[in-house]
Amino acid sequence: MSAGHLVLALGVVGALALAAKIPHSGKVTESLAHVRNSFEFTVHAPQNLVAPLFGAHRERVWAEGWDPQFIYPQPAEDRPGAVFTINHGGHTSTWITTALDLERGQVQYAYFIPGAMTTLIDIHLSPAGASGTHVEVVYERTALSSEVNDHVTKMGEQDRNSADHWQKAIEKYLVNEKDGQEIKR
Repeated sequence: MSAGHLVLALGVVGALALAAKIPHSGKVTESLAHVRNSFEFTVHAPQNLVAPLFGAHRERVWAEGWDPQFIYPQPAEDRPGAVFTINHGGHTSTWITTALDLERGQVQYAYFIPGAMTTLIDIHLSPAGASGTHVEVVYERTALSSEVNDHVTKMGEQDRNSADHWQKAIEKYLVNEKDGQEIKR
């Protein structure tokens, strides 16, 4: 990661942390949920094939319903500093790719849903045997309002149980691509 991207990542994470601590009134008057959960899995393919699939643009090929709308860059491209939005259940979240170092196996995102929560997603990939890739995903979520505390807690539980789903979706894509039937989404 270049020094400029590190400064961007630290600034974004710092701003998200600050936003999580300062509700609209300017004072912390209530207990806000914060959860940190992780999961791990192994993909039976080499890291050079697996790592690009964790970029927001490339993730479209394996993650059902994933449709980031890129603000920067145009045309859409996976790179550090990319900014995009995602619509979920009546809310729009704004995402920033804070790290994307495919050779070293790190991908990181920070996203923000105004008035609801912030999320930091940190993904690390490493070789697993001769032709596999070990993937570790860490989610940190912080409520910005006590009204979403339960939602943040439930999302944390879902995060913790995502390994099997992610592994199967990625491997299904890789098998279909190998057979010349790349899944287009």
